[in-house]
Amino acid sequence: MATEFSTFEHDVLVIGAGGAGLRAAIEASAAGLKVGLVCKSLLGKAHTVMAEGGVAASLANVDDRDDWKVHFADTMRGGQYMNNCRMAQLHAQEAPARVRELEAWGALFDRTQDGKILQRNFGGHRYPRLAHVGDRTGLEMIRTLQDHGIHQGIDVHMEVTVIDLLKDGERVVGALAYDRERGRFKVYKTRAIVLATGGIGRAFKITSNSWEYTGDGHALAYEAGAELMDMEFVQFHPTGMVWPPSVRGILVTEGVRGEGGILKNKDGRRFMFDDIPANYKTQTADNEEEGWRYVTGDKNARRPPELLTRDHVARCINREVKAGRGSPHGGVFLDIAWIQAKVPNGAEHIKKKLPSMYHQFKQLAGLDITKEPMEVGPTTHYAMGGVRVDGDTQMSCVPGLFAAGECAAGLHGANRLGGNSLSDLIVFGKRAGEYAAKFAKENKSGSIDDNQVEALAKKALAPFERTGGENPYAIQHELQDSMQDLVGIVRTQSEMEKGLAKIQELQKRAQKTGIEGNREFNPAWHTALDLKNLLIVSEAVTRAALERRESRGAQFREDYPEKSAEYAKANHVLKRERDGSMKLIKTPVPTVPADLQAIIQENA
Repeated sequence: MATEFSTFEHDVLVIGAGGAGLRAAIEASAAGLKVGLVCKSLLGKAHTVMAEGGVAASLANVDDRDDWKVHFADTMRGGQYMNNCRMAQLHAQEAPARVRELEAWGALFDRTQDGKILQRNFGGHRYPRLAHVGDRTGLEMIRTLQDHGIHQGIDVHMEVTVIDLLKDGERVVGALAYDRERGRFKVYKTRAIVLATGGIGRAFKITSNSWEYTGDGHALAYEAGAELMDMEFVQFHPTGMVWPPSVRGILVTEGVRGEGGILKNKDGRRFMFDDIPANYKTQTADNEEEGWRYVTGDKNARRPPELLTRDHVARCINREVKAGRGSPHGGVFLDIAWIQAKVPNGAEHIKKKLPSMYHQFKQLAGLDITKEPMEVGPTTHYAMGGVRVDGDTQMSCVPGLFAAGECAAGLHGANRLGGNSLSDLIVFGKRAGEYAAKFAKENKSGSIDDNQVEALAKKALAPFERTGGENPYAIQHELQDSMQDLVGIVRTQSEMEKGLAKIQELQKRAQKTGIEGNREFNPAWHTALDLKNLLIVSEAVTRAALERRESRGAQFREDYPEKSAEYAKANHVLKRERDGSMKLIKTPVPTVPADLQAIIQENA
């Protein structure tokens, strides 16, 4: 071959080193196989570290009425019953064991007075369910998984970006990647691949997601022949920072509201009481006095309206801002300082419960959250949609290709409950690693076509050969602006049609990107390569959202504000046609078995 490649061989290759990727690698390695772990950034920098509120599991340490059945019913209700019910069942049943496993591996969870793992309230969860480490739970999870996994003999490749999956017939047999420091290509030969690459937030202008979240796993799977599902359901977290501009979109954990934070408009009015869904009346405080009772530990207190599901809270904030009742910088106020009068040593209590938030606002915004309210607003946060996988094994329709975590679809349906993302990572990360190892043991290595690899490498280097070509940064910025404005938190047919036309224009322009310099750490080149993935996931989101002519979960259509019985029956699946076009197929939502249906009704 004319191009220089380094070649590596593994039984199982895991792409992504967040919670799902690490847990998959640990499980596959425990099966006695040679495991490779590729991460786009440095080990320990995965976006999982930004998850703050906690990991949802029905341990029943704070409220003994909780169990897996209630957790399952909450997850299905939060997902508007678009979930893969088998995944929701496995998740609720296995999350407690996965959390206790983390504890056994050294995770230092906050404790109740009698020494059990402490759990906090969170939106959409009936009982206090989130095991946490202050507001740094994701960081502790990554630390624990890395410390445990490093002794398993896993081969780690840091600052490496995968640009294509390699196939032998129908099955995946390898991956082509480059190292970001030197720009040299790497070929990974493997029997099974686990995608654990996270989300798509960088397709939008305002996002809580880190720079790595460019939809890599979604696009790699799609290009390899796998199906994407539920891509219209993009969660906008209600509370991201809005000021100063340099930190706009950075997450303000739901744990602030879980610890008693209340939302107010510029007039000081607690606006969340204006719009409480009928089915939440029995669980939600119906006056301001009861809205804070649970902070003092009264397990019989009802949840405040700030802990309604994220899509609902985000739309309420959006409504206040559009009506001119927002804060000076285009958000609303989130106030935790008020509990000083209700809790002994209030300032210290806030600092203990929310240490990261205290330091984040102090250092980035010059604001003391124990004394002043925060300015917050919706930020693109999470993709419920992703690679369509089997509920038990996490394998896609492409043999040997598995997916777990945010880049896999099914568990969360139309809207994810806070805290379910972290338990998703460890429950289905384990399952993906387990079944990828099983596949690798049962199948011999395939063959990699050197000519295919050479052609893919040449295509990746093409931007260096174009002088005066399109600026990749400009294309990315135009895409982010378009997605934010036209396919954002409130959607309409006409705006999304404009958005789709813009995406198609940008896809053509992305074929003509030109860059200068050499391959050694060239961010412009990296951006040019990321564009393909961003444009694929943006098109998928837009096409699926256009087709779903209703408002459900994270999708709100201003032109179709009600739920539709017709659309409740189908998941939207996207496939790549032979001519390269994207085709949308409607597939029936999995039927809920009678025993699980009874659990849902029991916990309605």
